[in-house]
Amino acid sequence: MKTVVTSGKSGAFSAVHPAAAMVYFLAVLLISMFCFHPVLQVEMLVGAALFCITLQKRGEALREIGFYLPLFLMVAVTNPLFSHNGVTPLFFLNGNPVTLEALLYGVSLAVSVIGVLLWCKCCGRVMTEDKFLYLFGKLIPKLSLILSMALRFVPVYLRQSRRVIRARKAMGLFSGKGITDRVKNRMRVFVAMISWSLEHAMETSASMRARGYGQKGRTNFSLFRFSPADGVLLCGCVFLLAVVWIGRAAGFAAFSYYPRTGGIGAAPADLAVYAAFGLLSLLPFLLEVKEVIVWSCCVSKI
Repeated sequence: MKTVVTSGKSGAFSAVHPAAAMVYFLAVLLISMFCFHPVLQVEMLVGAALFCITLQKRGEALREIGFYLPLFLMVAVTNPLFSHNGVTPLFFLNGNPVTLEALLYGVSLAVSVIGVLLWCKCCGRVMTEDKFLYLFGKLIPKLSLILSMALRFVPVYLRQSRRVIRARKAMGLFSGKGITDRVKNRMRVFVAMISWSLEHAMETSASMRARGYGQKGRTNFSLFRFSPADGVLLCGCVFLLAVVWIGRAAGFAAFSYYPRTGGIGAAPADLAVYAAFGLLSLLPFLLEVKEVIVWSCCVSKI
């Protein structure tokens, strides 16, 4: 039986073996960062958004729209303001043309940035520090320890900062209503958090050294077991990645923005690439849906 500890909601994909999960995230991120085809980008964004929703608590996704939407608009608008390539001018700004091609490429960049951020967030939720230590603890012990500490730094930092703010409010130190007082209080919290972070890092380092971490001959306990289902998932990820990469290398599923926006290919090979990456992007969400359906069936039989 697998036991997995995650910082957020746990699900079917969180129970996947760390090696298979790491290969999956590397495959998706590799395609997401280097492929700017509209169909592939939409599939990437939809898959990341759906998977991210399954890993979050209720209401958390709505709160994050306030961050991702302005970022999307900023990236999309910035490119046509500074890049004037393209043959279809929409209007002129300070004597420089704002072209349709530059605007579409800016939207493409924005989709890519948001999608990669969402996939990285999903990876941080699934690939917890214990999984990183399990995968890389023997090969690169120091680097794996740093990576595991970096992954858990942001949530731990936020929790600790909320504790400090609540403590200061209980002491009446956040009673000032002016902007200057609020800025001073936030700066004091920030200074306290910097000191806490350095102290926490030193304590973690001393604790791992006392346990003999990274030394030769040290055994490691792990609850992760590579099951046949993990092997099927791993082989499926590699196969889908190979289909997309070979299709792209052969010139299929290609798209150009400059000097004129190209058309979307609809040949059988193009459709095969779209289908392969669509399945790869939706794979975690489909696993979560399958888990919910199985659970509902089991509950209905009780």
